[in-house]
Amino acid sequence: MKILVTNDDGILAPGLWALVRELKNMAQVAVVAPDREQSATGTSVTLRQPLRVQPVEPPVPGIEAYSVEGTPGDCVILALEKLVSNIGMVISGINNGLNLGEDVLISGTVGAALQGYLRGLPAIAMSVAEAKSPYVEDAARLASLLARRISANHLPTNVFLNVNYPTLPLSDIPGIRITRLASKSHIDTVDEGHDGKREYYWLIRKKKVASSNGKTDIGAIEEGYVSISALAVNFAGRLPPAILSTLCIGLLSSLKAPVE
Repeated sequence: MKILVTNDDGILAPGLWALVRELKNMAQVAVVAPDREQSATGTSVTLRQPLRVQPVEPPVPGIEAYSVEGTPGDCVILALEKLVSNIGMVISGINNGLNLGEDVLISGTVGAALQGYLRGLPAIAMSVAEAKSPYVEDAARLASLLARRISANHLPTNVFLNVNYPTLPLSDIPGIRITRLASKSHIDTVDEGHDGKREYYWLIRKKKVASSNGKTDIGAIEEGYVSISALAVNFAGRLPPAILSTLCIGLLSSLKAPVE
């Protein structure tokens, strides 16, 4: 099996190559990643301009590697459709910073893994708690173990995992929790200033809101656990069909009625 590794921190990010070094011990690895940081790009893909690709001399010998002038999602689509053959799994990371709660919706790390999942491949988004984490090698080993188990058919092929590793030495981590996404995230706020010519606004990401629920991903990390959340793309079922039916009764006829 060949594993595609990508990220949103860019082709030169240390976390990406820590992951590659570990994964190459169990599978062929190819890297297709953005040529620069693309954090908070979420599921964005590029539709209105061409994408340019550059082969890269990898810091890990024997790895097929490309940088892309595009988003993490672009990288995975290009890799699977044009650049790399026989991919069996997509792993995105290791991200410099956690991807927890509702922040997964804007995470480029998760967005890249999503593109693999949408194409029928098992996918993992892997993150550590802080930039330059001293425990990134342990997180890489965990990703490799998960990849081994998935490839050995211990999990269904349509698995889509969001994995977050705390800032703790391995000896101090009490365990792994299977979690749900917390209904919390960073709090968006807006700062404003003036550059001497005109006003501007700056979106600010504040410290993550704490969670008292250990069953959520935020709660698990706060208590020192590794958090693993199974993600899925299913926009049906959030609102019961009966409620939607009631909402829509007579809607079309009302729309067609003359405006008084």
